[in-house]
Amino acid sequence: MPTDVKKKAKQLLTPALVFHTGITAEKATGIYVEAADGKRYMDFSSGLATANIGHCPPEVIRAVSKQAKKLIHSGCIFYYASEVELAERLARITPETIEMFFFSNSGAEAVEGAIKLARFHTGRQAIIAFTGGFHGRTYGALSLTSSAARYRNGYHPLLPSVYHSPYPYCYRCPMGQKKETCSTECFGYLERVLRHQVTPEETACMVIEPVLGEGGYIAPPAEFMRRLRTLCTKHGIMLVADEVQTGFGRTGRWFACEHYAIKPDIITMAKGIASGFPLSAIGASKKIMSSWPPGAHGTTFGGNPVSCAAASATIDKIEKDRLLEKARKVGAHAMARLVSMKERHFCIGDVRGLGLMIGIEFVKKNGEPDRDSTAKIVKRSLDRGLIIVECGIDKNVVRLMPPLVTTLTEMDKGLDIFEEALVG
Repeated sequence: MPTDVKKKAKQLLTPALVFHTGITAEKATGIYVEAADGKRYMDFSSGLATANIGHCPPEVIRAVSKQAKKLIHSGCIFYYASEVELAERLARITPETIEMFFFSNSGAEAVEGAIKLARFHTGRQAIIAFTGGFHGRTYGALSLTSSAARYRNGYHPLLPSVYHSPYPYCYRCPMGQKKETCSTECFGYLERVLRHQVTPEETACMVIEPVLGEGGYIAPPAEFMRRLRTLCTKHGIMLVADEVQTGFGRTGRWFACEHYAIKPDIITMAKGIASGFPLSAIGASKKIMSSWPPGAHGTTFGGNPVSCAAASATIDKIEKDRLLEKARKVGAHAMARLVSMKERHFCIGDVRGLGLMIGIEFVKKNGEPDRDSTAKIVKRSLDRGLIIVECGIDKNVVRLMPPLVTTLTEMDKGLDIFEEALVG
């Protein structure tokens, strides 16, 4: 059966769709995935940071079953409770600047909507994104994405009036500085963009991942984020926090921007919002959202009643079981063990992250990115029953993103497997 499924998939599904493993999954519960051949895996990928409260959580299944018996689809023909109830929860957990929401289906779709909202509200056209960011693969989102040129290959021309400034990647500083002596040179570059390429008065928004995802699991200096907020406020530029991957407890806070004590003008959310059900959201203040008149943006499937019920149950589970606190505790434990591994294994160049969003960068003896060793470690881990995936432009960063329900014992078991894979 597993071979049959994979064979048919290759015949029927576009080769553009890349699968990270060769596993044919039969079922999944909590942090475990059971393959059709009977092998059991620990999933430290969370379905790409989506199954934040684990696979098939009973609370979500119950909520979805209850909702599916009452209403499955609206298409904006009528109002329904599950969408409003979710909006109430989001208004409670998002930064206080966020008061109203627009629901869609995917992270890329939320980014597209955020771009439209920022341009419409400000009457400006220019957008500034940051090198290394991943914001999606639809045309507008792809125009912002620069985690790797291959995502853009063959699709030019892209959205006009999009500019890029370096993301503060301190381990490999794009400005050639040392972390100990750097005076946030990346921010100086951004200021030069606003002097030489596009004026602040023409700039609608700046879109940034508060922790770089696909680009390498990189947390920027808090000072950079605070200065970015001040700059946007000064010039009336919308600061858009792309929290698609960083949201819903992934970093040990509801949203990663909380780590820097900044409040975005617009926030995008997806992935962990509904435990795997298709759903995303754009959030902003009433003033910003209300500048969109009826019909300025729309959706058929966004805010699906079943997906909204799943999202509310997900939020309730995170609150009830104090999973934000747990993510911080288990994440700190993992970081300590990984730092210790770094001291024993020269192939680990850097360990970084927040909560359960941790990146391990692999290098050669000369410090250059080591893509081949990373691929081998990912494969050896999989063979031993641990699912991990890579990221970064050189594919030399392993990202650990286990579900927030992962226990200390399970984390230790996963890290034991990971270290075994390091030594071959």
